[in-house]
Order: sequence, then C-alpha cells, then structure tokens
Amino acid sequence: MRPEIINLKNYNNGMFFLMAGPCVIEGEEITFRIAKELKRITDKLEIPFIFKASYKKANRSKLSSFTGIGDKVGLKLLSEIRKELNIPIVTDIHSVQEAELAASYDIDVLQIPAFLCRQTELLEAAAKTGRCVNIKKGQFLSPEAMMFAAQKVKDGGNGNIMLTERGSQFGYTDLVVDFRAIPKMQKFGYPVVLDVTHSLQRPNMTTGVTGGEPEMIPYIAKAGVAVGADGLFMETHPDPANAKSDGANMLNLALMEGLLEQLVPLRKLIQKS
Repeated sequence: MRPEIINLKNYNNGMFFLMAGPCVIEGEEITFRIAKELKRITDKLEIPFIFKASYKKANRSKLSSFTGIGDKVGLKLLSEIRKELNIPIVTDIHSVQEAELAASYDIDVLQIPAFLCRQTELLEAAAKTGRCVNIKKGQFLSPEAMMFAAQKVKDGGNGNIMLTERGSQFGYTDLVVDFRAIPKMQKFGYPVVLDVTHSLQRPNMTTGVTGGEPEMIPYIAKAGVAVGADGLFMETHPDPANAKSDGANMLNLALMEGLLEQLVPLRKLIQKS
C-alpha cells in the first residue's frame, strides 16, 4: 500500500484498526520482534494494523531521558519494517523539518503529539506531505476545539486526517478519559482513535519519570470499543519494566493477543446494534 494513498477513513473491514508498537525505537532487533508479533496477532484476528514507534522523543521530563537511536537511523529502520513486513507505519513529528524528513522515508501516518496540536506551521507542513495526519487531542482541549486543528490540515489540501483522544488533564498528576469526546469528534467526519495507554499516564511525577496504571488498560480499551472508536492506539513492549520510555503505562506484549481476542467480539456486537 503506497503511503500517498493510504486513507484511514476506509482502512477497516468493519473492525477497529490498531496502531500499536513500542513508545520509541530502542534498537533493530527488539523493534522488528515487536512488529512481527503484532502483525501475526492482527493477521490472525483480521484487525487492520499500523505499526507505531517513535524515531525520536522530543517531550521528555529530564535532559538525561532516552530520546532515540538517531533520527535517520530510526526512520530507516521504520522504512525497512514497512517494506519487509508490508505494514503501514505511524511515527511522531515535532517540527516542519521533521514532517519533510519522515515523509521522505515513506512513513504512512504522521502523528502530531498532543502538546503540539495547535502548532499551525507543523499542521500545515504535515498536510503538504500528502500523508495521513493523526492529530492527538491536547490534554488541555475540549473535543470541539479539535475541529480547528483538523481544519488547518484540510485547508492545507489534505483531508486524510484522524483524531486521537488521549485523556484530559485532571489535577497535576492524573488524566481522565471523557468518552463523550469520541462521538463528538466523529461528527467532524474523520476517524477517531482512542489512545488507551497514554490515557493512563501519571504525568508530572516528582521523580521526573512519568507513571501509569497499566492494570486499567483492558477496561479503557473495552470502553473505547463499546462507544464506537474507529481505532485503538496502544503502546506495547515485551518487558515494560525495562523499556527506555513510558514503560509505566505500556501493555506487556504477551498480553496483547488475549486482550484483542476480547475486543474483537465486542466490536462485532456493537456493529450489530
């Protein structure tokens, strides 16, 4: 599937689509291993799949936090995974220059991080690449306000857009999911994704390392499917405790198949109602 024609609006078979993978690229072997396992599971369950991995993490609490293995090295690895496994790829971008760079490596979906969802030049640059643009809703925004972020991309000549709910700030160190946001944003005419794992972050911890509640992942995922989310986003790792980024809120890869096996019949039930 060529990146210039992938359209998430039609990228399903009545099933939710899944964007999943590690928070950040940690190395070639582990990234390929995660991608292959997720492809095996989603092929088996007939779930449309987009592999997610950040080639660069720009939003870190501490200067010493791991940010990646190098921009071009990471993007080249994602391009190789895309070609070898024949799966589309989504990755974060943070600047106009990164939009152009990521597109040059055949990245299918350019993801706008929540804290940058109002950055006009970034949205315009992503639009100009012709790639699908996934805009994460800021923790500080209402779902209705995301209409303006999407409009910036559309006005840039690109209607291949999706919006992602990832929780709203609740106090200094907690997030909550307002599931009304999913149908509200669907009214704009774009697919809406629920970011299950980031919705369970515990940000701004005094340790400088983001916390999380991974035990709540199955509940949030089921609720998202129940209210009709078009897609689910989940970060996963074979050893979250030793992951180099966001391990506190990632799903253990060994649990992914069992969780998806519960979600598929729920989706089919919802489709019948």
